[in-house]
Amino acid sequence: MIVVTGATGHLGTLVVEGLINQVPVEQIAVVVRDAAKAARFGELGVEVRVADYDDPDSLTDAFRPGEKVLLVSGSEVGKRVPQHRAVIDAAKAADVALLAYTSILGGPAADFELAREHQITERYLLDSGLPYVLLRNGWYHENYTSDLAAALDSGAFTTSAAPGSRVASASRADFASAAVAVLTSEGHENREYELSGDEAWSFEEFSAEVERQTGADFPVNRIPGEELRGIMVGQGLPDPLAVILVGVDDAISRGLLAGRSGDLAKLIGRPTTPLSEAVKQGLNAS
Repeated sequence: MIVVTGATGHLGTLVVEGLINQVPVEQIAVVVRDAAKAARFGELGVEVRVADYDDPDSLTDAFRPGEKVLLVSGSEVGKRVPQHRAVIDAAKAADVALLAYTSILGGPAADFELAREHQITERYLLDSGLPYVLLRNGWYHENYTSDLAAALDSGAFTTSAAPGSRVASASRADFASAAVAVLTSEGHENREYELSGDEAWSFEEFSAEVERQTGADFPVNRIPGEELRGIMVGQGLPDPLAVILVGVDDAISRGLLAGRSGDLAKLIGRPTTPLSEAVKQGLNAS
């Protein structure tokens, strides 16, 4: 049995859909907070198990001996360490065969705040003694393309990242396909994969691609990090999250999200999705 936690989130949903196309549905289970949100998976024959990262007792029956588990990292920054530990503890108690974890590109070398909880989780997983796979996901295309209409309305792409800095992003679907590949094949135990796109692009190139596809002006507007933080807070973003996002721009400036190991393309057996395609999809969804 293959078990996916957080299966109704953006990434988890894509992983489950990929698994349905690869293995019999009777071999798939999902762990979710709200069974109603996973109803369509249940209707297809996927086993739906209800548990909450914030409630360790609810995780007691979430896993079975010999299962392969994908721990999709939580989305609540600041709460993820205890949440992840609860899942790892439950998986260990159940004697699962493998636990794969969606971490962050660079692992221990990622010295920015968004990476901290991932690093603590990685260490806890390694110390647990469970057979593991670290899926160190880089940046998603969708972080920039999911709301292009609003960005275009603003008249510019605003960032505090330094000129010339690059991002080797890939689509969320690419990262989901990598997880599916690991969960449905052998030989991945106790391995770490640095997952990123085939190409590292600059924000000027991103801007030019949006302009090419829309015919609209979309210049890059570079401002200091503290100014960007203030803008995000003024738009209603919690200050701790604004600080983290400004920290990501600083990490981009230092090349920490530009690494290209080739691991992602190797796992999925094809080139990663180009930025131009992500821009097209983002515009079509706007």
